[in-house]
Amino acid sequence: MTEFSEDSLDGGAATRPEPSTKPDAFLEVRGLRVHFPTDDGVVKSVDDLSFSVARGKTLGIVGESGSGKSVTSLSVMGLHKAGTAKITGEILLDGQNLVGMGAEKVRALRGKRMAMIFQDPLSAMHPFYTVGHQIIEAYRVHNKVTKAVARKHAIDMLEKVGIPNPKGRVDDYPHQFSGGMRQRAMIAMALSCDPELLIADEPTTALDVTVQAQILDLIRDLQQEFNSAVIIITHDLGVVAELADDIMVMYAGRAVEYSTAEDIFNSPQHPYTWGLLGSMPRLDRDRTERLLPIPGTPPSLINVPDGCPFNPRCAYANLNGDLSMTERPEFRDIGGDHHIACHLSAENRVRIWDTEIRPKL
Repeated sequence: MTEFSEDSLDGGAATRPEPSTKPDAFLEVRGLRVHFPTDDGVVKSVDDLSFSVARGKTLGIVGESGSGKSVTSLSVMGLHKAGTAKITGEILLDGQNLVGMGAEKVRALRGKRMAMIFQDPLSAMHPFYTVGHQIIEAYRVHNKVTKAVARKHAIDMLEKVGIPNPKGRVDDYPHQFSGGMRQRAMIAMALSCDPELLIADEPTTALDVTVQAQILDLIRDLQQEFNSAVIIITHDLGVVAELADDIMVMYAGRAVEYSTAEDIFNSPQHPYTWGLLGSMPRLDRDRTERLLPIPGTPPSLINVPDGCPFNPRCAYANLNGDLSMTERPEFRDIGGDHHIACHLSAENRVRIWDTEIRPKL
């Protein structure tokens, strides 16, 4: 396992392991690469990614569209179509490496030990079958029970996630549910077998703010009940502020910052994280200026820029000579289990955050 040490500009901190080496981790991802060969070139959707999450803890993965968040989750779940993706590295679920594992073995784990809440429940759920039928089917795949027992379990799960009149609604079709209720039904299906790992991919997209709060409260309550490890994938920092213990910020298929939620919000160290925070609406203070958008667009994952992938959009790339344009920054621990991939010195990061960024947030 590769270890990284902080450079001398950060005081020569002792060598510390990358975030995937936590001893209590239930899911460990080590050096994950997910590449898609195309006629135009290789799409490097995920490129050398490492992280971990323990039972009872929540990891938030944030970044713009195209940063590799959903590809990462589909890799963990083993849902990429055979032959479409070249996957290397390690995905360890309670010590079992899922990379290279047979499709049948992964299918046996999916639903029972790990489950996923998809971004759009209307397209993720089959329109020709009732909601109850789909929960019953998911439950019976992993539990040798009668249809009657499985149906009662489906009703209980719908009640648990707050569906009114679950005995009547169990026989409704997905299109008969509202957006918030479909998301609840998707959560009921995902949790029907008490999985130890739950991945929620944009669980509150297209929901109004009241329903969003209810869904987040529901995920939190169910995690406490089942002691599941949870990964929340989103572009909305407000969502991870509600739920996450740790946060990983992704850009161009790579992790650029990883720390506790408290550190990410109170003392972020990467210019991309500063940009995400600056573009987030705040209701807890008066704002006299417009939100601060990140200039430019995310890079092509076929032609990722040399050096730091963020350098074409970074206002501080010129503070490092040519390093940002020529050398990829290593992902290193700067102390307190706070990891970043950035060429900025510690002095520059502190100065910029204290004098330029924080006063504007």
